[in-house]
Amino acid sequence: MTINVHSYESMGTFDGPGLRLVVFLQGCNFRCLYCANPDTIAGKGGTPTPPEEIVRMAMSQRPFFGKRGGVTFSGGEPTFQAKALVPLVRELKEKGIHVCIDSNGGIWNEEVEELFKLTDLVLLDIKEFNPARHQALTGRSNEQTIRTAAWLEENEKPFWLRYVLVPGYSDFEEDIRRLGEALGKYKMVQRVEILPYHTLGVHKYEAMEQEYKLKDVKENTPEQLEKAAEVFKEYFTTVVVN
Repeated sequence: MTINVHSYESMGTFDGPGLRLVVFLQGCNFRCLYCANPDTIAGKGGTPTPPEEIVRMAMSQRPFFGKRGGVTFSGGEPTFQAKALVPLVRELKEKGIHVCIDSNGGIWNEEVEELFKLTDLVLLDIKEFNPARHQALTGRSNEQTIRTAAWLEENEKPFWLRYVLVPGYSDFEEDIRRLGEALGKYKMVQRVEILPYHTLGVHKYEAMEQEYKLKDVKENTPEQLEKAAEVFKEYFTTVVVN
């Protein structure tokens, strides 16, 4: 079974610990208004890639991974292709390669559960804790994402919590506090990463002749990021602004 790949990044430093081969996969179940990779949303497109090719790339870059690095599957939404990923991740693990899955946690089935069991670390993107605001921001419910976080905790699977701070959409202090109250006691949350809102993907919308809905939203000020970090730090031990 081939993997539908959108693109790769070698020596990535933002998607998990150490230096990583980041494999961006095609297809996503969310419709985030600020998506920086709108060209990855459609299930069709991308390049059908034999799993052996990804294993070969990982092995060739392995000398650079050190003890902390490895492979991260991002997207799009990698669990969209969980069935094809399970045997690939199993093979990478057999070869001693550290594997991360960067996921919105919004898809759940037997294959996704198996994938998370095999994975060393999950980068769980929680877009918003307030259900109505999450729906407005992503076009989808956040119920499964919160359940996925609970599953990771119950199954002792380490995860990083990632939160994009979008002014006027996901920077409400009361929502961050509710998130902290819900997940702050989880032992498996190793760190919280606050990701600043950016407009680097806007040109892709123009190229695809689509409207970018947040064109009036300005990027975060240092003060906004600092304020959010201070609130997160009341609930979580390790909080970083990426």
